[in-house]
Amino acid sequence: MKKVSVITVNFNQHSVTEAFLDSIAAKENIDKLQVIVVDNGSNINRIPKWINQYPNVKFIRSEINLGFAGGNNLALAEAEGDYLFFVNNDTEVTSGLVEKLVNILDRHPVVGMVSPKIRYHDQPSLIQYAGFTSMNFYTCRNECIGQFEEDKGQYDNTTGITGYIHGAAMMVRRTAIEKAGPMAENFFLYFEEIDWCERIKRAGFEIWIEPRALIYHKESASVGTKSALKEYFMIRNRILFMRRNAPLLAKIIFTLHFCILVIPRNIINYILQKRSDLTPWLFKAVWWNLKNNTDSMNSGFPINKI
Repeated sequence: MKKVSVITVNFNQHSVTEAFLDSIAAKENIDKLQVIVVDNGSNINRIPKWINQYPNVKFIRSEINLGFAGGNNLALAEAEGDYLFFVNNDTEVTSGLVEKLVNILDRHPVVGMVSPKIRYHDQPSLIQYAGFTSMNFYTCRNECIGQFEEDKGQYDNTTGITGYIHGAAMMVRRTAIEKAGPMAENFFLYFEEIDWCERIKRAGFEIWIEPRALIYHKESASVGTKSALKEYFMIRNRILFMRRNAPLLAKIIFTLHFCILVIPRNIINYILQKRSDLTPWLFKAVWWNLKNNTDSMNSGFPINKI
C-alpha cells in the first residue's frame, strides 16, 4: 500500500481531537500511517501532553489561527505520504476506510481526489454526503447528493466521478497537489476545498466519491444558529470562488443574480429571523470583494477574536 499521511487540524477542541486520534488507533493500523495533527493557534497548547499520550503522532503548532486551508497546508512540509488524507478532527473513522480510498487512487491514476460517504455522527443512519452535483456557475449553487436521506445502501454502487469532494474527509494524490498547488489560504473558512477541486480538475485530474468507504461526522444534522463569522465568510467566499473560477459570461450573470435577488432576499430573511445584526456583514463581504484582488490575504474579519 502507498504511504498515507493523515492530516487533521485542531482549534480549541482538544477532547474532540483526542477522540479522533483514539478512533484512528482503534480502526486503522496506525503503524502504517503517518498521522499529523496541526494545532491551529489554540488558546491552550496541548502538544506537550499529546507527545507523551500519542508517541506515534507528529504534532505541529501554529501560534495563530491560519484558517482551514492554512492549517492543513502547514502539514504539507512534514507529510511523507504519496496520498494525503485531510480529515476533520470531529470525525470518527470506520474499519477499512483508508484502504478503500487508497484502492481508488491506486487503481485509477486519473483520480486526484476522493472522499468517502459521510454520515452524521449524532444520527448515524442519516447521510450527510454521497457526492456533489456540478456547480451552476450562473447562481453559484449546487446540491449535496443524499443529504438527510436514510442510508439504505442506495448510493453504494455509485463509485466514480462527482462534482466535488467533501472537505471533512478528502484523500488527495500528492502529484495532484504538486500540479495544482495547495488550498488557497485567502478563503480562510468555507469554499476553499471547492476552489481546490476546480484547480485540480484544471490540472487534468478527476474528483471521485467512494461510497463504500464510510466516516461519521460530528456536525449536527440540525440547523445551527447563524453567526457573523459563518455568514460573512460564506458570502465573501461564494463571490470570491466565482471571481476565481467562473467564465466571464457566468460572472456577469451571477453578479446580476446576486445584486437583484440574493442581497434583497437575505436582508428580508434577516429581518424575519430577527437577525438584522447580520446585514452589515453581508455588505462587508461584498465590499471585501470590491476592494481586494482574488489572492488577497486580508480576511476582512477580526480573526483574532475567533
